[in-house]
Amino acid sequence: MLRILAGLLRPSFGTVTVFGKSEPHEARARIGYMSHAPMLYDELTAQENLRYFRSLYPGRACLSPSEALLQVGLDPELNRPLGQYSQGMRQRTSLARVLLPVPELLLLDEPFSNMDVESAHQMVELLAGFRQSNRTIVITTHQREMAAPIADWVLTLHAGRVASLEPGSPTL
Repeated sequence: MLRILAGLLRPSFGTVTVFGKSEPHEARARIGYMSHAPMLYDELTAQENLRYFRSLYPGRACLSPSEALLQVGLDPELNRPLGQYSQGMRQRTSLARVLLPVPELLLLDEPFSNMDVESAHQMVELLAGFRQSNRTIVITTHQREMAAPIADWVLTLHAGRVASLEPGSPTL
């Protein structure tokens, strides 16, 4: 579903409209997609990773690597390879990568996976803060209880079909 919303895949049937565009790839510049795989380089520091990814947006106003790291609660001066980070720190660095071009729509695939409870709660608090900054967030997760405090709507899919749609209960 997230890859379809991001314009990376076409739906097998039906249509998807994102930001009024019937072809989601036309709205790609307004979308930040964090896949389940971190898409980061373990041998580089967080700053080095983000400098590289920022270079992929020439001529576009982006956050600096330091700003993106601060937004996700990481120390921009931490000077060790990403391969030495905890899973929670890696996930937050991955989120910082997505935030560089300041997207309006965040698509997050399993942002709480492989995290300890404390790191997952920190991620929930970060996402709650991004909601308040007028961003839309779509999260796929098998950990419904983690997303529930920030969800406006909870959509449950089963075998690719909508099994339920319920109002969320944002408390953060």
